[in-house]
This record gives sequence, structure tokens and C-alpha cells, in this order.
Amino acid sequence: MTPREILIIKPSSLGDVVHTLPAVALIKKHWPESRLRWLVNPEWAPLLEGNPYVDEVLIFPRQKFRGLRGILRFPSWARDFGREVQADLVLDFQCLFRSGFIARQCCAPGGGIVGLSDAREGAGFFYHQKANVTGIAHAVDRYLALVSALGISTAPPLEWPLPAGQAPAGFQEAPPYILLHPFSRGVGKSLSTADVATFCRTVAPVRVVLAGRSDETVSALENVENLLNRTTLAELAWLIRRAAFVVSVDSGPMHIAAALTSRLLSIHTWSDPAKVGPYRPEAWVWKDGRLLQHGEAAHSARPAKDIGDVARFVRTQL
Repeated sequence: MTPREILIIKPSSLGDVVHTLPAVALIKKHWPESRLRWLVNPEWAPLLEGNPYVDEVLIFPRQKFRGLRGILRFPSWARDFGREVQADLVLDFQCLFRSGFIARQCCAPGGGIVGLSDAREGAGFFYHQKANVTGIAHAVDRYLALVSALGISTAPPLEWPLPAGQAPAGFQEAPPYILLHPFSRGVGKSLSTADVATFCRTVAPVRVVLAGRSDETVSALENVENLLNRTTLAELAWLIRRAAFVVSVDSGPMHIAAALTSRLLSIHTWSDPAKVGPYRPEAWVWKDGRLLQHGEAAHSARPAKDIGDVARFVRTQL
């Protein structure tokens, strides 16, 4: 039976919202007459602007629920939200207690709640059905398993409907540039400022555009345009689409890049590329002093002992 109302619960994070896009596209294409709504944190809502598979974006006011008072405030908010938003099918891609509780409040009488088999914090107690994700590594494949559990084909090609975006104010598209996203909020994932300088000097005179968020101060170099802390998500998407090549540490913006271009190299310090690397098989990964394309056998890897070697490799890809 076709559900009249579908609710997607995936408030965060940036990378996880991007990873969920193909699954949601497949669901809406399977049930085009259903009204599909997505609950998301306000900072990531711009990623869903203009998405042809999302009928309405609902905002999860996460900031209201911080601290002890926020924890106590959450249940009443969820119940009020559930009275306003009733769905025949609720899909919990977040799989934590809060998302499971919201799912239960929003599930219409006779409706169903579907989540993942490895849900945490007791969220699984709220589900009517669990998609088995045992042995599935990458987040995209995990979310596609939920789609399969609904009886929907997940055969490629997959769609990543991200906004077209717009150019940052005053930005000139020419000459061609490498987009470098060197810093991450994740502990131990960022490049050092010395590594950033080495990369930029090594690829000179090729233009390098720095993007992302950071409190780090990066030395001015002749071939570098510093847009750190100066772009929106929509502007970042625009920059990625037009870059000659993208180099990024493991981060949400890297996953945006993986959705938009095959001209990507992802830098992993301690994180596992099989789980959180770029999903696109043509993308490159640098980890443990080796360069390889995502999914490539380890014996095929190319040595690259430091960021200078990575920069020299990137120049060969231009």
C-alpha cells in the first residue's frame, strides 16, 4: 500500500545528511504520490533546498534541547510535534533515542516505523521493522539497506540532489583552481598549517582556493585565495562543482565533494575510508602513506609519504 505521508528523520550530521540523499530519492521515486517530509537540523537545511524528492523540510530545533533543561523540554516538544506531523511511514535514519522517540510520536495509527538493526540508545524499541545492516560498512550502503527493507530496488545509478549554489561574492572562476578543504572539527583529522603551506607551495603556480571553517591562521601565499569562514554551504557546492580538483580531509564537505565530482582526493589520518571515505569509486584516498582509489586493492596503492607527495600527485591529475 502506498503511504500518504512519509517522514524522514535524519537531523545531522552534514556528511550523514549527504549520505541519506540517494536513499530518499529512491523512496520518493518509488512512491511519487506520497508526501515526503524531512526533519533536519537548521544548519543543514540548505542542503535540501530545491530537492525534487522532498516535499517539505521540517526543522529540528536542536539548540533548545541542550543541557538538563533541554533534556526535560524535549519530550513535550516531541509530543507537540507529533500531533502536528503524522505519517503513515516513519523512517529513522538517525537511530538514536531522540529520533526513535520522535518517530513514535509521529507515527499515525496503523502506520509503521522502520530503522536500522544497530540502532543505539534503545531506539530500536520504537521500531516496527529493522533493516539488517550487519556487515555493511559504508554509511550510504547502510541507508540503502533501509530502502531495500521496504521492498524498493536500490539498483544504480544513485542520485545526489544537492543545490546548485552560487558563487561567493567577488569570486572569479578563472584561472582554474584546486579547492583545498584542510580543516575538520573531528579530533586529529585536520592538516597542520605547515602542511597547508607545503601543499600550496608544491602545486604553485596552480591557484589554490582554501574553503571550510577554522580558527587557524594560514600564511598568505601568492597562489592562494583564502575563503576560510567566508562561504555558505550553497557557495561551497558551487566551488566544488567548478574546481579542477578537490582535496579534503575527512569531513562533511568531503562527502559533498564526493557526491558532486570524481575529481577528489580524501585525506584520512585515523578514520576508516571503507566506512567514511568518499563513496564514489573514482575518488582517491590518502591514508598510511599510500594513495589509492576508493575500493582499490591495497597492493595497487601508490606510495605518498607526506603532503608534498600528495601535492605532486594532484598536479598530475590536472
